[in-house]
Amino acid sequence: MAVFRIERTRDYTVMSNHHLRNANLSLKAKGLLSMMLSLPEDWNYTTRGLAKICKEGVDAIGAALRELEAAGYIVRHKLRDRQGRISDTEYVIYEQPQLRKPDTDSPDTENPYMDKPDTEKPAELNIEKSNTQKQNIYGSSTDSIP
Repeated sequence: MAVFRIERTRDYTVMSNHHLRNANLSLKAKGLLSMMLSLPEDWNYTTRGLAKICKEGVDAIGAALRELEAAGYIVRHKLRDRQGRISDTEYVIYEQPQLRKPDTDSPDTENPYMDKPDTEKPAELNIEKSNTQKQNIYGSSTDSIP
């Protein structure tokens, strides 16, 4: 097997191979992450800014960014101005995916797990017939007035 060695003198990037060997990432996402890791921190990481230096368009780059975000390689934070409007987006780029922390503010209550329900004193059922159908002897409010 042939081994190629390239003499690197300038303008190269050293990065982790983790994302390149991740079989769950598309080749487009791997390439975009590699390119983003090679850019300086003050680069314009918006989809439009990345599209200016790529052959792919804004939609393809947006799809790759969403894939990287779902995999944990990118975290996007919306920055707001003093009026509360979104003014910018901050990107945090990782060489290895970060595990998402569970959202503890709003726990999942759709299917609660009942470990051992209390069967000592179960709630009693009302088996008596409801008394809501009494006869109205005064007439209803929709009767005509004589």
